[in-house]
Amino acid sequence: MAVDTSQFRNGLKIELDGEPFSVIYFQHVKPGKGGAFVRTKVRNLKNGKVLERRFRAGERVELADVEERKMQYLYQDGEQLVFMDTQNYDQIPFSAEQVGDARKFLKENLDVDVLFWRGRPLNVELPSFITAVITQCEPGIKGDTASNVTKPATLETGAIVQVPLFVKEGETIRVDTRSGEYVERVN
Repeated sequence: MAVDTSQFRNGLKIELDGEPFSVIYFQHVKPGKGGAFVRTKVRNLKNGKVLERRFRAGERVELADVEERKMQYLYQDGEQLVFMDTQNYDQIPFSAEQVGDARKFLKENLDVDVLFWRGRPLNVELPSFITAVITQCEPGIKGDTASNVTKPATLETGAIVQVPLFVKEGETIRVDTRSGEYVERVN
């Protein structure tokens, strides 16, 4: 199915040169001379690279055959990470490359969004925040209360995040998966 440049909007998934892209910015331009055109910035859904692209007004572009599914992370089997489709309970193995950096925040039974292109998984999108238990961190020094002083802590997922000095091993914390930063302690 094809769409006209007048139907462009942020987040629209299109196919250019056989690759899936997402429109992240578009602007309709009508210069004094010549024909109108649409200036866009598009992000490659496979590798994340951003390109600037110009289209003539009224030019038609193919929609990308993408589908977003809710899935649940189950377990790691060697180099494969196994996810389950929450609709039909199919178990689908992913390679470490397909999961990418999201791998360091994956916990068993964590619900994620997976983007598929032509039936193949492209990337895994984590929820914005996860809660995890700290498995290892150095104890804070009593009386050391200078502001914004942090120490490294290892989470149950294997990720290392910087936490304030008052956080102890065994506590549960909330982490922002987009930036990898400590947010708060959780009771």
